[in-house]
Amino acid sequence: MTGGPVGVALVGAGVISTQYLTALSAFPDVRVLAVADLDTGRARAQAEAYGVPASGDVASVLAIPEVEIVVNLTIPAAHAEVASAALQAGKHVYGEKPLALAPSDGAKILAEAQSRGLRVGSAPDTFLGAGLQSAARAVRAGLIGEPVSVTAVTQGPGPESWHPSPEFLFQYGAGPLFDIGPYYLTALVALLGPVTRVAASARQARARRVIGSGPKAGTSFAVEVPTHVHALLDFASGPSASATFSFDSAAPRRMIEITGTEGTLSLPDPNTFGGPLRIRAFTDPAVDDADSGDGWRELPVTGTTAGRGIGVLDMARALRSGAPHRASGELAQHVLELMTTVTDSAERHGFVGLESHAPAVETLPADWDPVAATLT
Repeated sequence: MTGGPVGVALVGAGVISTQYLTALSAFPDVRVLAVADLDTGRARAQAEAYGVPASGDVASVLAIPEVEIVVNLTIPAAHAEVASAALQAGKHVYGEKPLALAPSDGAKILAEAQSRGLRVGSAPDTFLGAGLQSAARAVRAGLIGEPVSVTAVTQGPGPESWHPSPEFLFQYGAGPLFDIGPYYLTALVALLGPVTRVAASARQARARRVIGSGPKAGTSFAVEVPTHVHALLDFASGPSASATFSFDSAAPRRMIEITGTEGTLSLPDPNTFGGPLRIRAFTDPAVDDADSGDGWRELPVTGTTAGRGIGVLDMARALRSGAPHRASGELAQHVLELMTTVTDSAERHGFVGLESHAPAVETLPADWDPVAATLT
C-alpha cells in the first residue's frame, strides 16, 4: 500500500499482547487486522476482545495481503524464526526485545530485510515516551553540560513471585540483563550513542527458583543464566557508565543518573513512559531539608505516555513518509551485541570491544500525537 492507515498483525497472544492491543487499537494510523498464536484459541480470544477481524496460526496471518507490519510478540527463542518468516512473506517486522538470541541471528534478520527492501523495528519503545524524550531534549539542550558519567541500576527479587510462568525469564536470552537490560541500555544508547567496549562480572545466586503465583505456584524450576550482572560501559561520545542488572535483591531499585559538567539528571524508570525527570545543577543552591528534595528540582515532561506500541506507530508513519523510524533494528542489534558482549566479558574477566554502531536517534516532536489521524 502507498497511503492510508498501516495494516498490522500480532504474532503471539501472550500476556504482553494485551498492552499492545490496547494501544494499537486506539491509534487511527494503524489497523490491527489479525492475531496469531500457536494456540489458535488464545489468538481468537484476544482478537475477539479487541474487535480484531481475523485470527489463526502464523501462516494464515502472514498470508493476509493487507498486513504490512508483523508485530512479533513471541518468546525470545522464537524471535529470529518468526521475524524471518514475516520478511519472507514480504512483511515489515517489529519485534519484542531482544531482536534475537545472538548478534549473528540479528545480523541475518537485518540483511534479509535490506535485501527485500523491508524494515525491521524492535522494542523497547519506552525511550520514545514523554519521560525519556524530555530527558533527551534536556541533555541535548545542554542543561547538565557535557555528559561525563552514568549510573544505572535495576534490581529486585525477580519475577518468579508474580509471573505465573516465569521459567523462560531465567533461560538463555533472558535473565535480568536480557529481560530488563534492554530498557536501560536502549535508553542510554539512544541518548548518548553507541558503546565501544565493556567490562563485566556476573553471578547466579540460586540454581533453582520457586513460582509464587498462579496454577503452578510452589513449583520449582532451574535457573540457566546469571541473575546478577554488573558492567562498565564506555561510550564513543565520551561518557562511561556503571550498570547493575539483578534479580537477587530484596530491595527494589530502579534508576538512571547522568552526570555532566554542569549538573546531574535523574531519569524516570526506563520501563515506563512518563516521569518524573529531575535535575540538580552545580549552580543551584545546596539545600538539605527534605521538603526541597535535597536540591533536586523537577523538569517539565512533555510527550506521549500511550504505552507499548508507539514504536510500531512511529514505524508505520515513517513507512508512509519514507523517513527513518526510531526504534530501529540497527539500534536493537547494537543493544543485542552490547548485552552479549557484557556476558562475554564476564566470562573472560576483561574489557571486550563492540563492532556494531547504533544510528543517531532523532527526538520526537514534543507535540507528537499518537491518536491523531495523520495518514489519509
